[in-house]
Amino acid sequence: MALLTDLINLDLSETTDKIIAEYIWCVLSLLLFSWVFLLLFWVLLGVPVERLLLFGLLFVFDATFRDSLRIGGSGLDLRSKARTLPGPVTDPSQLPKWNYDGSSTGQAPGEDSEVILYPQAIFKDPFRRGNNILVMCDCYTPAGEPIPTNKRYNAAKVFSHPDVVAEEPWYGIEQEYTLLQKDVKWPLGWPVGGFPGPQGPYYCSAGADKSFGRDIVDAHYKACLYAGINVSGINGEVMPGQWEFQVGPAVGISAGDQIWVARYILERITEIAGVVLSLDPKPIQGDWNGAGAHTNYSTKSMRNDGGYEIIKTAIEKLGKRHKEHIAAYGEGNERRLTGRHETADINTFIWGVANRGASIRVGRETEQNGKGYFEDRRPASNMDPYVVTSMIAKTTILWKP
Repeated sequence: MALLTDLINLDLSETTDKIIAEYIWCVLSLLLFSWVFLLLFWVLLGVPVERLLLFGLLFVFDATFRDSLRIGGSGLDLRSKARTLPGPVTDPSQLPKWNYDGSSTGQAPGEDSEVILYPQAIFKDPFRRGNNILVMCDCYTPAGEPIPTNKRYNAAKVFSHPDVVAEEPWYGIEQEYTLLQKDVKWPLGWPVGGFPGPQGPYYCSAGADKSFGRDIVDAHYKACLYAGINVSGINGEVMPGQWEFQVGPAVGISAGDQIWVARYILERITEIAGVVLSLDPKPIQGDWNGAGAHTNYSTKSMRNDGGYEIIKTAIEKLGKRHKEHIAAYGEGNERRLTGRHETADINTFIWGVANRGASIRVGRETEQNGKGYFEDRRPASNMDPYVVTSMIAKTTILWKP
């Protein structure tokens, strides 16, 4: 094992200028709307009827068994593969496009299986180190059309709108997650088949009987900072075995890029540790907190003097589109947004100052200063950050009620 570790940690720069680029892309869990879009997409490609019927059966299987599979997986689907490049790279525009077999990820039919990867953002690789990089990509057909699961494409259009650019939207995303024991898919630190003591002593705690998985959390914290991700902090959460990291402030589309790559790094670290990462919004039923991705947000107008009135106008607009936002804020969120455990009921929109039981929370300091930011507490831990960040900007800046 020592030799294996030595080989993994080899410094390539001692013998070659070549680097390794790890291309990362999102597959995501396929919800009903994604299946419908994919089927329509494949119809346009001329996929035979019998193949479409097979995919229809797969959807029924997926919908039937999703509830029983929730606790086991991460709630996200990130893939990656590596390639060798001739030398160091400083900008994604210097990277070549690449492709993968979309029929193996449910994103393309076998008859026309190539999906093209467009490099969009680069980060330092904390695993290979040196000049090696992680590359966040989005996915297109060979004709250059974004595939249905490419959520970055539409987000980039929102963030490139002149009105949005002028407002410089800042985001701070609080990514909660749960660590599970690999073989039993039960939270780390919990007795197998049983439960720990009630919630109370675990939030931001220390001690072997209260804090579980700190080595993974600290490794992830440092790895993200090494990679160039603006991780602003970490903390243990209310439910034992659950943790949170915060990314931000990040401007526009970069918030989504950074969250996805931070999730990827966390998946890799939990893989090494032999622990399962879950982004399920309610991994354990009962009197236990769920997991969210609270999204803090401000625009230039909100941060300037008089910004509190702009904030209240933005919140009013979010309330008018509450159902649309909830539909896009993550799968299984109805199990989390119950009106208990620091949440508002999923069918109710309320906001308040310092109220963690609200849909939108405004900080006491923002109220006192008359400017600042607010927190959208509705997004689930498995939300797509491209969808959530761009939707908030679209509703608060571009939408005219």
